[in-house]
Amino acid sequence: MNSLVWVVMDSCRYDTFMRAATPTVDWFSGFNNVLVERRYSYASWTSPAHYAFMMGLVPHRNVAGVFASEVYKEDLGQWTERLGTGGLDFSKFIPHLSLPKVLQEMGYLTIGRVSLPVLNETTLLSAYFDDYRMMEDHNDFAGMIREMDFSGDRPRFYFFNLGETHYPYMLKESSLPRISGVHGAVRWLDREQESSGPMPFFDEGTMERLREQQVRCVEYIDGLLGELFRKCPKGTHVILTADHGELFGECNYFGHGPVIHEKVFEVPFVEGKVPKT
Repeated sequence: MNSLVWVVMDSCRYDTFMRAATPTVDWFSGFNNVLVERRYSYASWTSPAHYAFMMGLVPHRNVAGVFASEVYKEDLGQWTERLGTGGLDFSKFIPHLSLPKVLQEMGYLTIGRVSLPVLNETTLLSAYFDDYRMMEDHNDFAGMIREMDFSGDRPRFYFFNLGETHYPYMLKESSLPRISGVHGAVRWLDREQESSGPMPFFDEGTMERLREQQVRCVEYIDGLLGELFRKCPKGTHVILTADHGELFGECNYFGHGPVIHEKVFEVPFVEGKVPKT
């Protein structure tokens, strides 16, 4: 069995990722003879997308003319190759439908590091992880990599949720408003909010500036991936993807969540093994 590292760039849409300069991803893809694919998330926002991930479901290809059951069978069946095991007992997925639980039973040490509050340690997503924690800093992929430790005999499952590609995309300007997701919105429901009215919507120029910043964040992440690959034992299987996309003004939408648009569901996807040479 080989170790597994699953990296989720929160809110990173496919075409933004493709606009970025990603020499590390290009190097990794070249060794595995794969290209970055456009795939589709099972959900339009963080929590439900991650629940699908914890079931062992990666973003799908949206293939027409087949039954959904065939898609699930093909995707779940790939875990045998991903884990480098001769025979995965798929009955272990029942009834929990939990990839971390299956990996625990196989002898993996399961470790989760997340950035978004809706994935915090008290949520059901932390189930069957030996070590699961929300990072103190929204943008600390570098800290996640520093903590990686592959010593000992047990293979590792590292699951990383990155906040760098999520709003505000590492921008620090005080002029950017605080936009809450579900976690933040719930926190304010029982409080009296000081507000003079609805927040003004972003103009076209701001939308483009934010999208360009997400591109820069992808490039920043790509720079850190080199250190991640250096720390991984040879043969470690790595998945790099996103939980959902983002809108930057298309059809007068911004963000994701209660939004139905193709760009919210499009995500990048690349996977392969850390080369032995």
